[in-house]
Amino acid sequence: MEDNNIDQPQNPETPETQVPEAAAEAAAEGVEQAQERPRGPERPRGGPRRGGRDQRERGPQEFEETVIKIYRCSKVLKGGRRFSFAALVVVGDKKGRVGLGYGKANEVPPSVEKGVSSAKKNIHTVPLVHDTLPHEVLGRFGAARVFMKPASAGTGIIAGASVKAVVEAAGVKNILTKSYGSTNPKNLAKAAFNGLLALRTREQVAQLRGVTIE
Repeated sequence: MEDNNIDQPQNPETPETQVPEAAAEAAAEGVEQAQERPRGPERPRGGPRRGGRDQRERGPQEFEETVIKIYRCSKVLKGGRRFSFAALVVVGDKKGRVGLGYGKANEVPPSVEKGVSSAKKNIHTVPLVHDTLPHEVLGRFGAARVFMKPASAGTGIIAGASVKAVVEAAGVKNILTKSYGSTNPKNLAKAAFNGLLALRTREQVAQLRGVTIE
């Protein structure tokens, strides 16, 4: 029997794989023209985000922020414990303007931001005389009492952490203090803040009483 499967010679370059020389030259010329084509000015990528860190970091801050205390509260749920945080913050320009605020959130940074925002809404002006208080004053809040007394230059701030943060933010550099009653940082800070709000200069007292200081 004759074998019908006769090997036929195969062309190494079949019509499907052959590329005409003219088409290859045209493709090469197109690539060269694209490379030589002048490009316009490149646009800078990225940039400041709206409401982001770039807008918050413009220039020096008007007030200095001090975190007095961070409170943590835990709540037991079915899946575990859930924490929430609260921040007691004082802001001031150390030139007689001071504010006290309190903020709550599920994380520490948002709670501090809320505390700062609350403190800036509660800004008050405190009268100062030669970097100290114009007179003695007793601040009260709840069961806490804070006695504050003017001091001579070079004395410094003699106070606890909570009271020191408040009077330092207001711009006081020399003062003597004594706290009575509650030692809660929140109550002490508010008592010191209320004491600063009760300060009056001689001119203000004379105006309130309707008298003239000779």
